Amino acid sequence: MYDRGHRASVLIACTGAFLVFLDTTIVNIAFPDISASFPEASRGLLSWVLDGYFVVIAALLVPAGGLADRFGHKRVFLGGLTLFTLASLLCAAAPSLEALIAFRVLQGFGAAAIAPTSLAIVLDSFPAEKRSTGVGLWGAAAAAAAATGPTLGAALVELDSWRLVFLVNLPLGAALLRAGRRLLPEQPIRDSRLPDLPGALMLALGLAAVTLGIVEGNDWGWTSAETLAAFAAAALLLGTVVARSLRHPRPIVEPALFAHSSFSLGNLGTLLFAAAFFSLILGNVLFLTTVWGYSILSAGLAALPGPAMTTLVSGPAGKLADRFGHRAVVVPGTIVFAAGALVLRAAGAEPDYVGLWLPGAILTGIGIGLAFPTLGSAAVRDVADDRFATASAVNAAFRQVGAVLGTAILIAIVGEPADLRQALHVSDSAYLFAVLASLASGAVALGLAPSLRREDPAVALGAPGRP
Repeated sequence: MYDRGHRASVLIACTGAFLVFLDTTIVNIAFPDISASFPEASRGLLSWVLDGYFVVIAALLVPAGGLADRFGHKRVFLGGLTLFTLASLLCAAAPSLEALIAFRVLQGFGAAAIAPTSLAIVLDSFPAEKRSTGVGLWGAAAAAAAATGPTLGAALVELDSWRLVFLVNLPLGAALLRAGRRLLPEQPIRDSRLPDLPGALMLALGLAAVTLGIVEGNDWGWTSAETLAAFAAAALLLGTVVARSLRHPRPIVEPALFAHSSFSLGNLGTLLFAAAFFSLILGNVLFLTTVWGYSILSAGLAALPGPAMTTLVSGPAGKLADRFGHRAVVVPGTIVFAAGALVLRAAGAEPDYVGLWLPGAILTGIGIGLAFPTLGSAAVRDVADDRFATASAVNAAFRQVGAVLGTAILIAIVGEPADLRQALHVSDSAYLFAVLASLASGAVALGLAPSLRREDPAVALGAPGRP
């Protein structure tokens, strides 16, 4: 890191990432209490309290990243943070379920701006040879949010109600806004011309369609007309975006980014590992509450060691990747994660927290800390400085799609087990999926270059064809 100003930028950006990732886990825990507050609502409508947020984030990540690279990371970061904080207040005060869903969508708009720009600000603060260290710190903040979310959410719901889950964002959001305005460096507007707006709209709609098809597939049926129409629309829209990007002078995502193996493999590995990671998080909570009979708060506390290990490992993992290469860190991480998931799979109906659960949680936590942020840093390793937010947004979009895919597959596996024996069988299948997805991610990472030699800046990713 260069100086005290850069340290402040990294702290602000990582805290912004913490806020966004906290909201992805804390609201899930509050969902049963939200459902109880609106007893007349259908299950399908209630699900949009969660799904609306995820669909909007997935849809807008890349357009937000493209705008940030043109108009400045600070501007888009603070704009997203303002919107996110305001929407959190509105969610807490929502008078109806329909209003809550609308305000969650608004919150997703803000989160989509914060996520890629926060990582771009971190990357701006590190020299090229230490960027994996920066991504590791950013990943540690995200892991800390995952560790805090379930426990904090359960505690807030037990203290009062689900409304506190949204109010908790206000003091942190307000403090970040004040600090960000004062301490984040100003950036000149690199290009006042807007990127391909029709392409940006089609990209947003295409990502929304594929996410919608995944999150609603279980309820609609995977072969239903609605699900197939969503996937067909996604294929048509995204295919059109690719065709436009190849010939447009200012594409929303430059095709040159995908020409390099580190970007393509890093993003594919991220998608697969995100599916493993998010299915494991939800699977752990379901196992502890359904099979072992833990309360939500007890399950959150029991799950803490895993994310805590992730937080501890993420920073050093970045330094290891800077020194030995991304492949040398990601592949062992996916293997350690898979080993931990197999240990958790061995747990039976009789609770054995110390003998089985704790070792499995520690192993999966270490594996996540090694693999997840390092895959992200591999994806942006060779990206030109003025494309950080776009590249980070693409990686975040792959992560988001992987998250909803892993969650949807887990829900399809779980269903509603009728008895303990069926619940144990379901848990076995869920953990096996996490193992296979993690190992698939590791297999993809084998294709990453073993060395850290960066390309010449003149031909770094994103440089060709820059307007």
